[in-house]
Amino acid sequence: MTLIALLLFGIGIFIFVVLPLKDVYAKAQVAMLVGREAAAAAKQQNLPEARAKLDDTERALKDVEASYKKLAWTAYVPLAGGYYRDGKHGMNAAFEFIAAGKIAADAITPYADLLGLAESDTSFVNLPANKRIEMAVQTLDKVTPKLGEIGEHLARARDEIEEIDPKRYPAKVSGKDVRAKIVNAKQLSNEAINAYIDAQPLLEILPDMLGQDEVKRYLVLFQNDAELRSTGGFITAYAVFAMDKGNISVEQSEDIYNLDDKQSKRVAASPEIVKYHKGVYYANLRDSNTSPDFYVSMQKFEELLKNVPNAPKYEGIIAVDTHVLVEAMRVLDGEIFVPEYNATFSVQPDDRCDGCPQVVYELEEFADRPTGHVRADRKDILGRLLLTLMKKAMGVSPGQYWGSLMQTFIGEVNQKHILAYMKDSDQQKAIESLNFAGRIKEYEGDYLHINDTNFAGAKTNMFTRHYVTQDIDVASDGTVVKKITIDYKNPSPPSNCSLEAGGLCLNGLLRNWLRVYVPKGSTLVEFTGAGEEGITTSTSEDLGKTVFEGFLTVRPEGSAHVTISYKLPFSVTGNEYRMLIQKQPGTVGHEYINSINGKELDKFNLTTDKEFIYKL
Repeated sequence: MTLIALLLFGIGIFIFVVLPLKDVYAKAQVAMLVGREAAAAAKQQNLPEARAKLDDTERALKDVEASYKKLAWTAYVPLAGGYYRDGKHGMNAAFEFIAAGKIAADAITPYADLLGLAESDTSFVNLPANKRIEMAVQTLDKVTPKLGEIGEHLARARDEIEEIDPKRYPAKVSGKDVRAKIVNAKQLSNEAINAYIDAQPLLEILPDMLGQDEVKRYLVLFQNDAELRSTGGFITAYAVFAMDKGNISVEQSEDIYNLDDKQSKRVAASPEIVKYHKGVYYANLRDSNTSPDFYVSMQKFEELLKNVPNAPKYEGIIAVDTHVLVEAMRVLDGEIFVPEYNATFSVQPDDRCDGCPQVVYELEEFADRPTGHVRADRKDILGRLLLTLMKKAMGVSPGQYWGSLMQTFIGEVNQKHILAYMKDSDQQKAIESLNFAGRIKEYEGDYLHINDTNFAGAKTNMFTRHYVTQDIDVASDGTVVKKITIDYKNPSPPSNCSLEAGGLCLNGLLRNWLRVYVPKGSTLVEFTGAGEEGITTSTSEDLGKTVFEGFLTVRPEGSAHVTISYKLPFSVTGNEYRMLIQKQPGTVGHEYINSINGKELDKFNLTTDKEFIYKL
C-alpha cells in the first residue's frame, strides 16, 4: 500500500506540478522573445512595429497566465506559496507595462515624424517644420489626458513589483546571480516609473509654456563653465526667446555687461563678493549667481534687474552653458556657420586650449582677447550662435535631427547643463519634480555637495581636474566620521595673460572659493588646505545644510590638496548606509571614490546627482 501511495503521489506531482511548470516555462520563453522584439522596435524608434509587437506580447502573456493558473493551488502550500504570488505579481506588472506602452504609442503616433521617430502616413509630415510644431502644440491638449492613464498603469505596475520579495530567492544558482538580478530589476523599474510620474506635471503644463494660447517669453542666460561659478558658470550674455505655439524666435540678445551698465543705482556687493572677488565692490547681475541653489541665485538676479530701466519681460529664466552648445552642434553635423560674424564653428579638438572643442576656443577668442578698438556686443556671439543652431534644426526634416536633439536635451538637463526658474509656482514645482531647477535637496541620510566658484581665475576650469575621495568610518555603535579629500590638478602650461602682449588669457591662476555642503549639524574635526591669502576656513549654515567654507589657489602646472574631516549628526541604524551626492552645474564629471571602513565600494565620474545605498 505504501508503494502504491508513493506512486500515486509521484503521478500527482507530475500532473499537477511538472507538466504545468513545463508548459508555463515554454510559453514564458515565447512571451519573452516577443517582448524583446517589441523593445527592439521601440529602441529603433519604429512606432508601428513596436505597437504591433506589444499586442503580440500581450497575447503571449495571456497564454502564460492561463497555464500559470493551473498552479494556483500552490499559493496555499507553505514556502511554495510565496513563489507563486511573486510570479503573479510579475505578470500583473507586465500587463500594466503593456497597457501603458500601447496608450503611449497610440498618443505619440500622430507626431512620430515631429519627434524624429518612424514617419507616419498622415498629412502631418508634409507640412513645413514650423507648421508641424504649431500643429503639435495646438493638439497637445488631446495627448495630455492620456498622460494620467499612462501614469495610473505605471503606478499599479510599481505596486505589483514592490510586492516581490528578493529575500525569498537564493543569492546564486549554478554560479549565476539570482537575488541581485531581482533587486536590480526592481530598482531600475521603480526609477523609470518614478521618473515618468515626476515628469507628468511638467508634461501637462507644457502646452501653456510653449505658447499655445499666448506668446511666452523666456530669459536665457549663458553661463561660461570654463569660468566656473556656483550655478554653473560666469554669466556672460543673455537673450530673450519668444515661444509662439512652439515656434521660437530671438527678440533680444546682447552682452550681460550692457544690462549691468544700465543699472539706475549702485548696490553694495554681497559680503562673499567683497571677501573673495578682488576689486569688486558693487553688485552686478553677472556676479549674482553666488548661491549653489539656482532658485535662490535667480531671485538675487531679479532683485538687481529691478534697477534696470525697461528690463526684459519674461515668464522664466533658463540657463545654459557651453556644453549644451557643443552637444547640440554634435547632433547638427558638428559644424555651424554664423553669417553675422562670418565665422565657422566646429566641435573638432583644438590644441590651443588643450583639446577643447574649437567652438569653445573661438568663443573665448572673440569675446575676451584684448583689441585696440571697441568691439560692440562681443559676447552677443553666443546668442547668434544659438539662433543659427535653431534655424538649422528648424530647416531640415525632423527625422534627421529632432529625435537626437530631444534626447540630447534630456541628457543635458539630467547633467545640469540646463537649469530653469519659473515665475509661475505650478511651473516651478513641475520643473523641480524633474530635478530641472538646480535646487539643493533635502535628504534623509548622508549628503554631499561640493561647490567651487572661480573668482578672477581666467578660464582655468577648462584645464583643472577635480578628484574627490570619501573615506567613511562607521563605528560599531553607528556613529560616522568622514574624511573628504579633494585634489585639484592643472597639468597645462600657463597662458600669456599680459594685457600688453594682447594674448588670450585662458589658463591663469585659479582663485577658488570652496564650499562643502553636508548634513545640518555635522561637527568639524579638521579642515586643511583651504586657507590661502589670509582667508581662514569657516563653518556656517545655508540651505538647510552645514557648510565648510574655504579658499585656495591653483597655478598652471600645479595642484592643491584639501582635506575635511567631520562627524555626522546622526548614527546609522540597521545595515544600510544611504547617501546623496549632488553634482555642481557646469561640471563635466569629477572623479569620485567612495570607501566605507577602508573598503573601496565605488569609483565613478559624477555626471548627475547620484544616490547610494550601501550594505554594512
